[in-house]
Amino acid sequence: MTLKCIAIDDEPLALRLIDEYVSRFPDLQLIRTFEDAVSAAEFLKSKPVDLIFSDINMPDITGIDLAKSLTIKPMIIFTTSYRNYAYEGFELEAIDFIEKPIEFERFTRAVEKALMIHQYKNAAKGKPNEIDESLYVQSEYKVIKIALSAIRYIESMENYIRIHLTNDKPVLTLIPLKEVLKKLPAAKFQRIHRSYIVPVHKIKSLQKRKVQLAGIELPVSDAYYEIIRGLVTWGV
Repeated sequence: MTLKCIAIDDEPLALRLIDEYVSRFPDLQLIRTFEDAVSAAEFLKSKPVDLIFSDINMPDITGIDLAKSLTIKPMIIFTTSYRNYAYEGFELEAIDFIEKPIEFERFTRAVEKALMIHQYKNAAKGKPNEIDESLYVQSEYKVIKIALSAIRYIESMENYIRIHLTNDKPVLTLIPLKEVLKKLPAAKFQRIHRSYIVPVHKIKSLQKRKVQLAGIELPVSDAYYEIIRGLVTWGV
């Protein structure tokens, strides 16, 4: 299980450091380095890779713009001196966001995430039913596997979501509510409000624009009310 990688940075010293760090991982193969994103984009048209290490603030095309332009989306680890890009980077589902100067310990944590996700994707091939029963999210520098059956409801917290579980503490992760909804099976989960997603089969009742789940009552907005009524037999 070797991940083919490229690195993009307009600073040659940064590229040499990444090259040196990557060489310490037997499961990584750095096949090319680029000092601009334009050249990297051209390369990727004919040479797909598994993982990209990319600076963000570069001339002509930023790392963010490059990530948005790619038709085939490899895993991306952003490396930058600018913290203000972090949210936009995670919206693009970047594996991680490492601040410069890059320390090897921090680099290792990012690579471990990439290896875990790559391993999960490979193991998942040919097993669609197992994938449908789990959700993988990033939280506290880890990739966490959450059984769909354990989800009570999902709550939006501005730029974050909180996944409330039946028998464990909630999991907080940096992803918009609309994006996590795309990762969930449509037949099992439904948005009921701009702030909430619920498992449809766990809805006990609908009354006065509110759904009753086990131990909690949540509001239903007008935009989703008829959808909820249509998904479940309410007797109303």
